[in-house]
Amino acid sequence: MAVLAAIIANTPLVDDYEKFLNLPITLQIGAFNVFSYHGETMNLLTFANDVLMVLFFLNVGLEIKREGLVGELSTVRKALFPVTAAVGGMIFPILVFFAFCHTHPESNGAAIPMATDIAFSLAVLLLVKGVPTSLKTFLTALAVADDLGGIIVIAVFYTSNINLTMLLYGIGVIILLYLLGRYANVRQLWVYYLGLLFVWIFFLSSGVHTTIAGVLVALTVPSKPRYDTTTSTAHVRTLMSLLHRDDQTISKGTILLPEEQINVLNSISHYSYHSLSPMQRLETQLTPIVNWLILPLFAFVNAGVKLGNVSWEDLGGITSAVALGLIIGKPLGIFLFSKLYLWITRTPMPVGMHNKSLLGLGLLGGFGFTVSLFIASLSYVGPESQLMLNEAKLGIFVGSIFSGIFGYLFLNHYFKNHHDILEEQKAKNV
Repeated sequence: MAVLAAIIANTPLVDDYEKFLNLPITLQIGAFNVFSYHGETMNLLTFANDVLMVLFFLNVGLEIKREGLVGELSTVRKALFPVTAAVGGMIFPILVFFAFCHTHPESNGAAIPMATDIAFSLAVLLLVKGVPTSLKTFLTALAVADDLGGIIVIAVFYTSNINLTMLLYGIGVIILLYLLGRYANVRQLWVYYLGLLFVWIFFLSSGVHTTIAGVLVALTVPSKPRYDTTTSTAHVRTLMSLLHRDDQTISKGTILLPEEQINVLNSISHYSYHSLSPMQRLETQLTPIVNWLILPLFAFVNAGVKLGNVSWEDLGGITSAVALGLIIGKPLGIFLFSKLYLWITRTPMPVGMHNKSLLGLGLLGGFGFTVSLFIASLSYVGPESQLMLNEAKLGIFVGSIFSGIFGYLFLNHYFKNHHDILEEQKAKNV
């Protein structure tokens, strides 16, 4: 979808593309239009960035919560290494960006190259044969920590004048959702979707960017199921014993069940459903929607880079700042901060990780596509900033693509030729 948008933006279809982006989106309830801001109806571009991306960040918030509970961020010892690497991977790209663009308004985009796209970077890593699990785990934890850093940056630097009353209303709804889940044992997902809608409305009016609503609501979703697996298994086994084929009516391929068996099956469904925590059920629901609808649409409406508007002189500004921030700043920051952490703590690298494989992971960290595009759309707002936004998008394309290619080639060559080193390191750790 991103490639398609870039192609269309440089053909005679560009006018139709612009009209598509400006399609009005309304949800009218009486005299109130839900999808409006300061009395103006949202267009499709704004709707994708300020509404649909709230669901994306809701999904990201659930991933962060999961990693914080049971994953690589669940203990301080586990989290420090990838979090430290992520911090380096955020600081250095910003420094590289400032080396090229240190004056206003170009400097507004300094945070663009600090993001790592977890889906793309992991997808490229999985193409490399023989990659140890420790590397996949490290990259996942690093990308999650990177997302958290991006969320903090959006909350702090891309928030306009605060309407404290609306902000407090939004925080009140978040507290209510937490109390309902924690003390009232509310497990129905529609409650959290409805709560997200109200938090989004209040945050939209407060000046705090609406995507923060998705992350905060995600943290309120209960992580404990109503029934543990032992209880559910015992109940389901008992219920299964009540199902008898002799009680069924079978005629011409049609199977009809008596009311008793329908009740038994509904009870089995009930125990199965509530054996999953609301957090996992919500993540299972959202992931296909995010991956197959929200992200493709987001990419299509944001990736329309117009090459005709970019001159060779422009390539030395924002485009180079973003691209080199991703290609050079990301791996340099991740590698140096990781080595600094290992040197200070005197801890060995995880099994299967070596200096060169760590550098390869740093290169993949420069694949910043989704969140980088999102931060770019927040950095350069308004008609007067469209050329700068276009340059930033081009930089994201170039930086992400080359980071992915360099990371793949580097790691693929390393794992083809260094199996003996890996085996020796495994033996030492054992």
